[in-house]
Amino acid sequence: MDWTEAKRAVLPNLKPSTQSISIRLPVDLLEQIKVEASRRDVPHQSLIKIWLSEHARKNAA
Repeated sequence: MDWTEAKRAVLPNLKPSTQSISIRLPVDLLEQIKVEASRRDVPHQSLIKIWLSEHARKNAA
């Protein structure tokens, strides 16, 4: 592959596929989530996203 004539791609309208939110949880609930996430060896925020996605998919049907 010859990269000498390659040009950098510019994607000015590319938007992030995620959006940051803020949520307040009771401390004991967050600690339970962190324990479960640690048990599954995943970050706690990822586990929350997985659970939310599963719940939303299940309730959409």
